[in-house]
Amino acid sequence: MTADQFASTRPWVKNPLKSKSDVAAFLRNVLDPLAGHTSPGGARIHLSHTGTHFDDVAAQLEGFSRPIWALASLLAGGGSYDGTHRWVRGFASGTNPTHPEFWGNMRDRDQRMVECSAIGYSLAVAREQLWDPLDEQSKQHLGAWLGGMNDKEMPNTNWLWFRVFANLGLSRVGSPKFDAARMKADLDHLDTFYIGDGWSRDGPEGVVQLDYYSSSFAIQVAQLVYAKIMEKDDPVRAEEYRNRGRKFALDFIHYFDQEGNAIPFGRSMVYRCAMSAFWSALSFSLPEPPAPLTWGQLKGLQLRNIRAWMKTPGAWAADGTLTLGYCYPNMNMLESYNSGGSVYWACKAFICLALPDSHPYWTSEEEPYPSHLVGTTWAVEKPLHILTNVGGHTYLLSSGQQCSYPVKQSAAKYGKFAYSSAFGYSVPVASLTLEEHAIDSALALSEDNGEIWKVRRETKEARIEGGKWLRSMWYPWSGVEVETWLVPPSPSAPLWHLRIHRIRSSRKLLTAEGGWAIYGQREDERALEPESPNGGYGTLENGPEARALSKAGVSGIVDLSSPTSRTGQAMRTDANSNLIVPRAVMPTLMGKNDGNGQDDWLVTAVFGLPNVEGVEGPRDGWQAEWLKRPEIPTDIAALMTR
Repeated sequence: MTADQFASTRPWVKNPLKSKSDVAAFLRNVLDPLAGHTSPGGARIHLSHTGTHFDDVAAQLEGFSRPIWALASLLAGGGSYDGTHRWVRGFASGTNPTHPEFWGNMRDRDQRMVECSAIGYSLAVAREQLWDPLDEQSKQHLGAWLGGMNDKEMPNTNWLWFRVFANLGLSRVGSPKFDAARMKADLDHLDTFYIGDGWSRDGPEGVVQLDYYSSSFAIQVAQLVYAKIMEKDDPVRAEEYRNRGRKFALDFIHYFDQEGNAIPFGRSMVYRCAMSAFWSALSFSLPEPPAPLTWGQLKGLQLRNIRAWMKTPGAWAADGTLTLGYCYPNMNMLESYNSGGSVYWACKAFICLALPDSHPYWTSEEEPYPSHLVGTTWAVEKPLHILTNVGGHTYLLSSGQQCSYPVKQSAAKYGKFAYSSAFGYSVPVASLTLEEHAIDSALALSEDNGEIWKVRRETKEARIEGGKWLRSMWYPWSGVEVETWLVPPSPSAPLWHLRIHRIRSSRKLLTAEGGWAIYGQREDERALEPESPNGGYGTLENGPEARALSKAGVSGIVDLSSPTSRTGQAMRTDANSNLIVPRAVMPTLMGKNDGNGQDDWLVTAVFGLPNVEGVEGPRDGWQAEWLKRPEIPTDIAALMTR
């Protein structure tokens, strides 16, 4: 069965996902398969036998709690779900210390704390359906269990929001376990993460991590939902959070393409459509859209993203549950905190269902991506990103971010030069060959003839210069420094971006630089072969350039160094390294540095043109664009000739 045939068996195959009732129907299709994985007492949902750094009871609690983001929103907005009783029963069982399905009391830095966020939200917005049916003893148990985190140590990150929401829920149901002082102290501290222009760090000063946790996964969504629930009780803070959301929206919109796909960047990509949950929370919170956006545009941004995931076959297992992966099941990309239940953080995207039927979000017609933003490049100072959708390709250039604590494959998730909504990014599957490293959008260096390769992980001295390009330093070994400029596309060469590297090394090095990883199969699904003179899909290796054509579009890379010093190779990366396609080809440039301590300048032009949604293969006119070459900006060229 092909992927398309498999997709045609999904229960939502004819759902256009246009109206509130459509979204509610799809959500019920998402929740229904969980019944078969739910424990008799309802408190645990077991979805996989994979390991995490926390215990399996907490993993099964994840499976129980995370769908509540969507269920509670559906109920709060006037909807219903026949399986609601499973979660009501689970509240009673999971918080009862004498019940065999008891979740266990919280300890310091306990994963159970994370799950309190969804539970607190559900009590705050859907009390009548989820709290009121509980008997008095069960209410006492649930209150005591949630309040049990108030005297525990928590990580100094977005986790503090989880305790805020636990207390928010406790306050809304009148529990004596509500701790107003604790909630205020947490909020005051979380506000120290704010750095302006709508952006917050995921931690204290010194943290340079501004990924989806700073937006849709946690901080922005939490701020906006809090603002809505507490608009009368905490009006000053609520309006401040709304103002942050208004500012942030004008940056965040550039992370989405016209088809609804978000640019994969950073960790926890397994949460999928939670990447767009900001648009749901913004619509839930604001009385009016942030100018110049409209209700129809906000609706489109959210629904197109959910729709894209609804139509991604590999995101769904045969029984209708979400898989562990991104566009297909993929254990290589996971973090150590990803259980089978983790993926249901995606349910945050359904917060829009909490809006009443009469809200202009639902009564407005869905509008396309704002036309005035098509064909633009946007520099965002706080995360050190330059975003562009010039040439029909939405991607970002990045320098200066790194995870502040150990995360699996953090160099791939934060350190690459570019991240694309169409081509995604790749993670290493092993550490011996370049094919295993999968160095798309990265420069890899080896000082031992290829035994060990290093890519950029910790970036120093990163900055956006004049809103035009990114400039940064990287020091892979003592005696080796790499300075990199990342230049977005120009009007004369809109399908290219430039990477210019100055390498000063006292060690002899091998160099390898990857372009975009692209779907690597022919029309008959066999591996791509060299291009035929008669056309068709295939690869090209021609001196200082390499290229790959497939049903996904065109990807290429060219060495513009003078004199040309590198050789192009269409490298087939190891299976399951790319987030979007399990079999990929990566145009690559291979070279050497003689280690004389002098400046060696590498100039790399990277070409990318994804296919149009619903139309396979490269777009018309790509050949003419391929023959164009981007020019080195005058200011950078002057540095090169000093």
